[in-house]
Amino acid sequence: MKQIRIAIDGPASSGKSTVAKIVANHLGYTYLDTGAMYRCATYLALKYHISLSQVDDLLKLIDQYPIAFGKAADGSQTVSLGGEDVTLAIRQNDVTNHVSAVSALAQVREKLVDEQRRIAADGAIIMDGRDIGTVVLPDAELKIFLVASVEERAERRFKENQAKGIAANFEQLKQEIAERDYKDSHREVSPLKPADDAITFDTTGVSIDGVVDFISEKAKKIIDMP
Repeated sequence: MKQIRIAIDGPASSGKSTVAKIVANHLGYTYLDTGAMYRCATYLALKYHISLSQVDDLLKLIDQYPIAFGKAADGSQTVSLGGEDVTLAIRQNDVTNHVSAVSALAQVREKLVDEQRRIAADGAIIMDGRDIGTVVLPDAELKIFLVASVEERAERRFKENQAKGIAANFEQLKQEIAERDYKDSHREVSPLKPADDAITFDTTGVSIDGVVDFISEKAKKIIDMP
């Protein structure tokens, strides 16, 4: 059976991570949450009071506290930094509000992209982010770009935060998501945009199962090709 690489890109809360995990499970593929890697870098910058101008110091911290992924007892993915479980810590509002700025640092992106490419080299992987199809895996066999309205994405993030016990204000989330869209799509390094050969899919009003079925169908056609 052919082992392919699947790139899923899109703006914040477009459903990338949720569907990527499910599709990976269906196909028996590895799921790599690249967003969590940038959140880890942001967490380190905030924890050690590293400014955006202190890139070398941040790179040293990333080396000092390697990012690792694991599985919890319930099957959900865990994230650790140098052995410390930061699964919930990297989803807090302060990290969310600063991750775009840290992600825009060219040297940080280069470091993490090299690691992502190394992991994906053997195929059988699903990777989600904002520049997977355009920069990280430009030769991925399947590229999907997910979009959804700001209103719906804010509602998803609001429910996620409530479920995790993270304080959230719906109107503030809408504003933050819209601002992050602008930052991510206008940054100089690896801006958020669909690859020329990506399939764009609007998930507004579409169930998770509907998105999973759409991506799974596209993947299986490529996997089964002679």
